[in-house]
Amino acid sequence: MTTMKRIVPDGTVKRLAIGLLAFCLSLTVADRLNAQPALTKQILALTDQEYNSLENLYKHLHAHPELSLQEKETAALLTQTLAPTGCQITTGVGGHGIVGIMKNGPGPVVMIRTDMDALPLKENTGVGFASNKVARLESDKESPLMHACGHDMHMAVWIGVARVLAKLKKEWSGTVVFVGQPAEEKGLGATAMLADGLFKKFPRPDYALALHVNSALESAKVGICSGYVLANIDVLDIVVKGKGGHGSVPQLTIDPIVMASKMILGFQTIVSREISPQTPALITVGSVHGGTNDNIIPDEVKLELSIRSFDDEVQKAVIEKVRRTCEGIAHASGVEKQNYPVVTIRKGHTPAVYNDPALAKKMTENFVKLLGEDKVVSLSAEMFGEDFGWYGRETPAIPTLIYSLGSVNPGKMADAKKTGQTIPSTHSSMYLPDYPPTLRTGVISMSSAALSLLKK
Repeated sequence: MTTMKRIVPDGTVKRLAIGLLAFCLSLTVADRLNAQPALTKQILALTDQEYNSLENLYKHLHAHPELSLQEKETAALLTQTLAPTGCQITTGVGGHGIVGIMKNGPGPVVMIRTDMDALPLKENTGVGFASNKVARLESDKESPLMHACGHDMHMAVWIGVARVLAKLKKEWSGTVVFVGQPAEEKGLGATAMLADGLFKKFPRPDYALALHVNSALESAKVGICSGYVLANIDVLDIVVKGKGGHGSVPQLTIDPIVMASKMILGFQTIVSREISPQTPALITVGSVHGGTNDNIIPDEVKLELSIRSFDDEVQKAVIEKVRRTCEGIAHASGVEKQNYPVVTIRKGHTPAVYNDPALAKKMTENFVKLLGEDKVVSLSAEMFGEDFGWYGRETPAIPTLIYSLGSVNPGKMADAKKTGQTIPSTHSSMYLPDYPPTLRTGVISMSSAALSLLKK
């Protein structure tokens, strides 16, 4: 040892050890890559080959959002971009919906859905391809637009998957139905396409797949939840009718603001005292409008609320209990029956989304082999909504799966956890996915998912 110290300069042993470790790690990575199945290597190579084009498409879609039911230019661009893959394309399905059929011999039918619409929101991300678009709303007011829910990413992934599958036809057999769906944000697109004959005019799927960006999951990761994954959602409009008058003589009025306040408080005990604690449910009052001046008791107050649950019967029960609470408070306040609150369920019911357990298990195993165990996360059900659930409610039932696509830069996620900061969520004016790894992982994972169901 004494001789070694004299011959080898200080630090050289340490540098040799580090070099040896790096060499061993490089062998491990190489071995892992070489161990991947040939089909996986082809998916990776084709994704890399298409990446630049897909990134340009993503940025263009991001910069040119369109509102629900107004996706005319978006649908035209997707149709034009999908055509070179050889799909037989039909447009105008359920509005601006697109159906592309890629046939490749006998076998299963796999549906892959993307949504297309954006949100009435001003973008504040500051990126060079940020949206400056403005559109007219149903209220006739103008609003800035933004792809704040990641539908631009979904569409770019969808096109990427079509290109990969088109170039790998030797590796699979069956039919892929590419569905470009409008109006997801309003909960109207899936029902419109189904009503227009989606499963009658076109091949009925044996499986239906979709993905959605996740603003709480690191990019390059995917997440899967088995069973119920997203909630039933109904939006209620309530008009509370009273008897207006001067604020100085409240005894001559029936104050709708006081009634509305009692109703809001009464709603809080519906879930906590009338629904089993083992059954999730949620009531959110998001809008209260009433009155014009401090000394005027108005004639009416308007409430807007959302109701969420996973169970259809619980959903119906909560709506009925909301209605009963409103009528009971109105009666106790001296309102005549003909003037009881008017409770209206807005169009666009979003059904609970159910991930078929067998399909979820198969895709989890597939993604672990594809991406590595550390990149596949088991998720819990959440109270967000998605009209993708309608596709699984057909008779006979179609096994469906929607999985999460991580979209947050890992470094930003780590910093946020250290500092307690909040990462911008979807529907935020600051939301922007970590698009290179998110886009790449989306194409790779969905291509692999479809191929696993279409094996020869």
